[in-house]
Amino acid sequence: MTHSHSAQSAAEAPHPNQFDLLKQRRFAPFFWVQFLGAGNDNVFKFAFTVMVTYQLQVAWLPAAMAGLVIGALFILPFVLFSATSGQLADKYPKERLIRFTKDLEIAIMALAGWGFLMQNIPVLLLCIFLMGLQSTLFGPVKFAYLPQHLTEREITGGNGMVEMGTFVAILLGNVAGGLLIAMPLVGAQYVAAACLAIAIVGRLAAQAVPVSPAIDPGLTINWNPFTETWRNLKLAHGNTVVFRSLLGISWMWFFGAVFLSNFPAFAHDVLRGDERVASLLLVVFSIGIGAGALLCEVLSRRHVEIGLVPLGALGMTVFSVDLYFAATALPRHEVTLTLGQFMAEPLHWRVLADLALLSMSAGIYSVPMYALMQLRSQPSHRARVVAANNILNALYMVASSLIAGALLSAGFSISELFLFIGLANAVVAGWIFLLVPEYLLRFVAWLAARLVYRFKVTGEHHLPTSGAAVLVCNHVSFVDAVLLMSASPRPIRFLMDHRIFRIPVLGWLFRLAKAIPIAPQQENPAVYEAAWREAVQVLKEGDLVGIFPEGGITRDGELQAFKGGIMKLLQQARDSGLPDVPVVPMALTHLWGSFFSRIELVGGQPTAMVKPFRRGLFSRVGLNVGEPDDGRAVTPDTLRQRVQALANTA
Repeated sequence: MTHSHSAQSAAEAPHPNQFDLLKQRRFAPFFWVQFLGAGNDNVFKFAFTVMVTYQLQVAWLPAAMAGLVIGALFILPFVLFSATSGQLADKYPKERLIRFTKDLEIAIMALAGWGFLMQNIPVLLLCIFLMGLQSTLFGPVKFAYLPQHLTEREITGGNGMVEMGTFVAILLGNVAGGLLIAMPLVGAQYVAAACLAIAIVGRLAAQAVPVSPAIDPGLTINWNPFTETWRNLKLAHGNTVVFRSLLGISWMWFFGAVFLSNFPAFAHDVLRGDERVASLLLVVFSIGIGAGALLCEVLSRRHVEIGLVPLGALGMTVFSVDLYFAATALPRHEVTLTLGQFMAEPLHWRVLADLALLSMSAGIYSVPMYALMQLRSQPSHRARVVAANNILNALYMVASSLIAGALLSAGFSISELFLFIGLANAVVAGWIFLLVPEYLLRFVAWLAARLVYRFKVTGEHHLPTSGAAVLVCNHVSFVDAVLLMSASPRPIRFLMDHRIFRIPVLGWLFRLAKAIPIAPQQENPAVYEAAWREAVQVLKEGDLVGIFPEGGITRDGELQAFKGGIMKLLQQARDSGLPDVPVVPMALTHLWGSFFSRIELVGGQPTAMVKPFRRGLFSRVGLNVGEPDDGRAVTPDTLRQRVQALANTA
């Protein structure tokens, strides 16, 4: 099935939620392939780590260094070969690459099984490197596959499922690897058999992955990993929003790696718990990430809602800081606590709650960034952008180990390290949001649509997910543009009266949104003409322009006559080589009489923003979106009739 057919059928019969994707062939086999792959990596890595730490003492690999060496060997291929794997994922059909990587996994696990049986450490270290290479080949395929088979409304849920599955697989893999290798006399044999069996089951799942045609079959592979790595980073850097998303994703891995790598020491030195307490921290962290990832579809109303990113970043900082205060408030125990003793202490529940909430926030933070990276990257080199992301992730994780190690060596306690990372997260997030204000804007719009109002969108599938379009809406209040931003899956550049930019807060918000100021032609001809030129340029770049054709906010709640500006915009678009820009009619409903709308006051003029709670909290408002019109056939009167009809269907 081609992408267009699968996307069309998905649009005609949308699934009720992200879990329904597990019943569909375009997603389910792929999900189980990546789930089993992530699980197998961790069964192997953790069993090997336990074996060289507790069972096989070798002089040239001290127990204290084993985990670090194994982790470094696994990450090294991501740095060296991600650029090459990105090219392969763009050049060849993805179902063939997925099956090849699973064949490779079977071969590696067969060799690793021999290594476990023979207790051959060099062979097992080689297999760690080869499994890292196999994961490097699979990475770009994994994230480039989703936008080829899922619609814009499904991709947030799909990414949430993949991230949840990955962390659950990591958790189960660590638990299984530890339990199997600990079996007296037969542990190595059981691990060898389990790793090979999981690889074979994964290969069977890969056989069911549907056809996923090559995006750029004519691509010439550059086999030099160093020049191609640099080229991939430059390619990703060419799209500012995408590149900042890559940096944001990599920071999340930096943040998470600091916590994951220090759980054993945190459990032992700070919480005074045994190995099971350390395992509990890993369980809570993994479940939190998975829960946050799954929540994204609900919180975003099944769109790519990057307004969730600031929400996640805020939670990561708040709960990291509180974790420090929770840890420092604990009583000092002289004996090591069992899991039961640890859970019996009420103060420990605050530590677990902080850990669950900060990891949940990390899941909420990362999923929209992954979805944005996939949707905003050019399809022709999407896998290479994913490869650039994998390179940055690996570098950030290495940097996290070095920085955390340096801080601990400098005398920081583990609790202080967590505090430092939480505060650093606030700085990094603030920097990203200032560089790409779209994140902050969408967050404000998301809050307005969910906390100030109960906002319901009808006909949202008519909002275009790609290409230029003009959005036309009635003008009821000072926050109309904010509500439309929250409803649209893409940024909207609004044509707005230049006087609104003088209003405190709202003016700053609309400047951040790059709204286009427009003045009456008689008042300021230069601003008037510049506004239309800028709006046409937005359309030429394939983006959305929003316009309120009434020319001002209604003073009586009724739809006013539409002015001719919309026709001027469409005519100038045609003159510049855009003959068929669609026009999408929309109507805001139930907004008249709210705090931000003008309403007649006793003895006064129609005024807005007085009596904040005159409609109470969470007042219901709506947006009805109609089918797009051909821009060559519309007139102000026909558009007004369509908007009026939409307003009447409240």
